[in-house]
Amino acid sequence: MTLREWLTIIFALIGVFFMLLSSIGLVRLPDLYTRVHAVGKAGTLGIIGVLLSVAFFFPDPLVSVRMIALIAFFLFTSPVAAHMLDRAAYLRGIKPVDGTFPNDLVGAYNRETKELR
Repeated sequence: MTLREWLTIIFALIGVFFMLLSSIGLVRLPDLYTRVHAVGKAGTLGIIGVLLSVAFFFPDPLVSVRMIALIAFFLFTSPVAAHMLDRAAYLRGIKPVDGTFPNDLVGAYNRETKELR
């Protein structure tokens, strides 16, 4: 096996591991906030691993540039999407699991204008 094939396998396995971890977190974690955190972090790392394996598998430089552009896209959009999901859930009144402490947002949002005071 060549180095390129080994790197493809290693990054694919890393990606699959983090996607598996993300899906386990989605099923096992107790509330929406922790589930979004698991999917936002581990899912992004899983996608990055798979995209890197694709970049190593195809020797075409254009494919590598596209994969790096997709990785940058995921790195910029995934945390924002996770934050917006958590914020929407908080504003809708979805409570975190009992024992979550501290909750710094209690009393900080104006419920009418949806703005942070």
